[in-house]
Amino acid sequence: MKTVVCIKQVPSSTDAKIDPETKRIIREGAKAVINPFDLYAVEEALRIRERIGGEVIVLTMGPDNAKNSLIEALSMGADKAFLLCDRAFAGSDTWATSYALAKAIEKIGNADLVICGKQAVDGDTAQVGPGIASKLDMLQAANVSGVEDITAGEITVSRMNETGYDVLKLKLPALITVTKDINEPRIPTLRNARKARTAEITVWKPDDIDADSDKIGLNASPTRVVGTEPPALRNTVTLKIEGEPSQAAKKLADELINRGLI
Repeated sequence: MKTVVCIKQVPSSTDAKIDPETKRIIREGAKAVINPFDLYAVEEALRIRERIGGEVIVLTMGPDNAKNSLIEALSMGADKAFLLCDRAFAGSDTWATSYALAKAIEKIGNADLVICGKQAVDGDTAQVGPGIASKLDMLQAANVSGVEDITAGEITVSRMNETGYDVLKLKLPALITVTKDINEPRIPTLRNARKARTAEITVWKPDDIDADSDKIGLNASPTRVVGTEPPALRNTVTLKIEGEPSQAAKKLADELINRGLI
């Protein structure tokens, strides 16, 4: 079983800032971490390998320092790591990103399963995983919260919905995106962490994956961020309502009505 996990390096939520001119996240100088949802994707790939064997490959696109996130995934136990790194990839939106990652997965070859985190916390679009599946013509299941069974030919997964949960059976190769309900990511062992520091990370440029230059980067991205603004400040004033239960209930109802909440 060859499983490819697509991860993304994102700014720590405490360090994230927006460039007022480009409207894009300022990544230079910000502490970078693996996108939280992607940690669960790596963990699930490792659990699948433990169940039925095979290898786990991690893939990302980003600047040279994105190797740090790949090293972290290797320290968890992944077998190989690939980085798409070139100025030509810069500014890619979800469409261009999914195209580049799909081309890289084709280059890796013979992937039975592709796993992505549900979404990236710096964009929250949840579009890249399904975009990769579309470009690779793979069956896909989004928001997966459990892998019920997997064989060499198919995978059975579950996912929550508003009234219960779905159980889906997909023929392989397939792609799934996972939520944080699926598992608990492991802490890297000291042995794996040492091994990861000296592991070879393969770096590919557009020509290495036979990517069309008209389909990557900012100029190939059909979407643009045209404006950003912080959310409105919440009213943090706490109102303490005292009195007998019936009186307190009336005061609470009056207060909610005055605020237009009911």
